[in-house]
Amino acid sequence: MRIDAHQHYWKTERGDYGWLTSEQGILFADYMPEQLQDSLERYQLERTIVVQAAPTLEETQFLLSLYDEYESIAGVVGWLDLDSPLFSEQYAKFRGNKGFVGFRPMLQDLPDSWILRPQVMQNIKQLVKDDFPLDLQLRPRHHPYIVEALRSFPTLRAVVDHAAKPFIAGRIFEPWKTEMAELAAFPNVMCKLSGLVTEADQQAWNWMDLAPYVHHVIEVFGTDRVMFGSDWPVCLTTCSYDEVYMALMNALPSNLSSEDHLAIFGGNAARFYQLL
Repeated sequence: MRIDAHQHYWKTERGDYGWLTSEQGILFADYMPEQLQDSLERYQLERTIVVQAAPTLEETQFLLSLYDEYESIAGVVGWLDLDSPLFSEQYAKFRGNKGFVGFRPMLQDLPDSWILRPQVMQNIKQLVKDDFPLDLQLRPRHHPYIVEALRSFPTLRAVVDHAAKPFIAGRIFEPWKTEMAELAAFPNVMCKLSGLVTEADQQAWNWMDLAPYVHHVIEVFGTDRVMFGSDWPVCLTTCSYDEVYMALMNALPSNLSSEDHLAIFGGNAARFYQLL
């Protein structure tokens, strides 16, 4: 199964996105499965993982309703409040839906050390017990706190979204390079090669700008712990779906085998989100 492991759908009328205003330009519109289908078919991507874009339970319900309607959606990474005493109840409710394959706190909008709050850490214990996936929306400033959390829960099944948003436009590698190696040392942590184009120089970028970052992710995580994600429609602020796909294809190491490509473009996502 070939999978785009990170994309979004939204309807502006739902009104709970917060960040999604008219100032966002092309993103301030509805984006639904019909609009993505041609791109998926063009690159023989059969399914997708749709990821939350609002920090509400209603967002999770909305995405699960799309899962019920569209065969192209392999699973939903929703939102739950990890800092709530009601977490266990909400988690149990959504786990009853087979489309609920993971969830994501919106870390980039939260205090840097939020992941270490006592209630959050207590609730993570349930995820570890169930071996349930957690998407980590990291930026470099979150790194020391995430590492501390992973040291407390070294078997947590987690994936780093967007390769932790390196500063590609400035061609800055450290401390990101060292930090990614530290995250890769935890065997249950994977990394998404997604969202990279929006971190590049928006006026003059090409796939070669991404290559050093992509190569490092592959080097430290290995081809069995990396997955492709388009980050559509967010990518449209920079380029088309086609350009995102081809940029990654060009940026990948040239010595990868066909088995490596199958893993990166589907196999690893299916295993991580337990779709098999």
